[in-house]
Amino acid sequence: MTNFTPEDLLLYLYKETDLHQTTAIEAALEKDWTLREKMAVLKASMYRLDKITETPRTAVVLNVLNYARETAGQTVQ
Repeated sequence: MTNFTPEDLLLYLYKETDLHQTTAIEAALEKDWTLREKMAVLKASMYRLDKITETPRTAVVLNVLNYARETAGQTVQ
């Protein structure tokens, strides 16, 4: 049985493996329940990461706007 790294499984999840790797991983997933468990954890993590939305704090946005306003009148020499 071939040992697959988490990186191999991630490549498989993102469909970045070649045909040989894909076939080997799929065959191993059919036979190895621990590998299926690892894959399930990675899939769940991938799903949660896709749902994360980050927005900057209001203070940061205001700082950028203030800086832009202050430097708008200055010319580069």
